[in-house]
Amino acid sequence: MDRLDAMAMFVSVVDEGSLAASARRHGRSAAAATRAVALLEARVGEALLLRTTRRIRLTAAGERHIAIWRDVLAKLGDEREGAGEVGGGIVITAPELFGRLKVMPVVESFLSGHAGVSARVLMLNRMIDLVGEGIDLAFRLAPLPDSNLTAVRLGEVRRLICAAPDYLARAGVPVQPHDLAGHQCIGLNAEGDRELWAFAKRGRGGGRTRSIGVGIRLSLNSAGAALDAALGGHGIVRPLSYQVAEDLAAGRLVRLLPDFEPPPTPVQIVFHPASGRRATVRAFVDHAVPLLRVELARIAGIPALADFNSGSPGAAGNDR
Repeated sequence: MDRLDAMAMFVSVVDEGSLAASARRHGRSAAAATRAVALLEARVGEALLLRTTRRIRLTAAGERHIAIWRDVLAKLGDEREGAGEVGGGIVITAPELFGRLKVMPVVESFLSGHAGVSARVLMLNRMIDLVGEGIDLAFRLAPLPDSNLTAVRLGEVRRLICAAPDYLARAGVPVQPHDLAGHQCIGLNAEGDRELWAFAKRGRGGGRTRSIGVGIRLSLNSAGAALDAALGGHGIVRPLSYQVAEDLAAGRLVRLLPDFEPPPTPVQIVFHPASGRRATVRAFVDHAVPLLRVELARIAGIPALADFNSGSPGAAGNDR
C-alpha cells in the first residue's frame, strides 16, 4: 500500500466513522484499513485516531494532518483518476485451468504494454471474498448471485462429455446418459467413487436439467490431470469446452452425448465498484474484455467440436 492509498483510506475512515466501512468503500479488507492508519501514524510519529468500541475520533495531530491530506487528495484526484494514471499493483484471481490457459496470456500482454504495473495472479478453484481477501478482479465461470460486485460478461462455455477415440473403439459409444453406467469414468471428486453429472435433453419438450449418478473409476483433484488421463485412453471425462477445444479440433478427444448437454455456463470478470475506479483496474478490464470475448467466441465456433458417429466407432461425425 503506497502513501496516497493510505491517506485516502484514512480520510474515509474518518468520514465513515469506522474501519470496516472505510474498507468496504475502497473494496479492501478491514485489516487493510488498519494497516493504512498504522502506516501513517508511523510516518508522522504520532497517534492520529482515538478508537473505542463505539466510535473513532481524531487526535489533535489527526486534525492537523487530515486537512493537509484532504487537500492533497483533492488536487491529485482528477489527475490520477481522470487522466488515467496506470501503475502500481493489481491482484487477479481465476480458476486454475482457465487462469493458466486463458487469463495468463492476457495478463502477460497487459504487463508488456504497461511497464509501471505489477500483477499478482492467484489460481484458486473456489469462490472468494474479493474485499476480504484484497482481490481487485476475479474471473468466474458460474452464474453470479446478486451482490454489490460489477460483472462484465465475456462469453460462455459448455460442460461436455469426452473420450479418446481409442477408448471408444474398445469400450463402445454411449448414446444415452444412462449408458455411462457401463463405462470407465474419470472424475474430480477425490473423496468418493461417485459423482452427479448434469444432463438436459435438447429439442421439443426438453431442456430440463437432471443429474445422474455416475460411477468413477479414476478420481483426481486436478482438471488438468483428468484431461491427461482421458487423452491417454483411460475413460470418459466431463470437461468445460475451453479446456478441450484444441483436442477436439485435432481429433485427440471426441465429443459424446451432445444432445444431452446442460445449458452453457457464463464467463464473467467481476470487481468491486471501488476497485473499478482505479485507473489500473479499468485499463486491465479494457484490455482483457475484447481479447477474451474473441477467444471464447472462437472456441464456441470451432466446427470440429464433433461427436463420435455411433454407427461406426473410430469415425467422427457432425455435432448436429
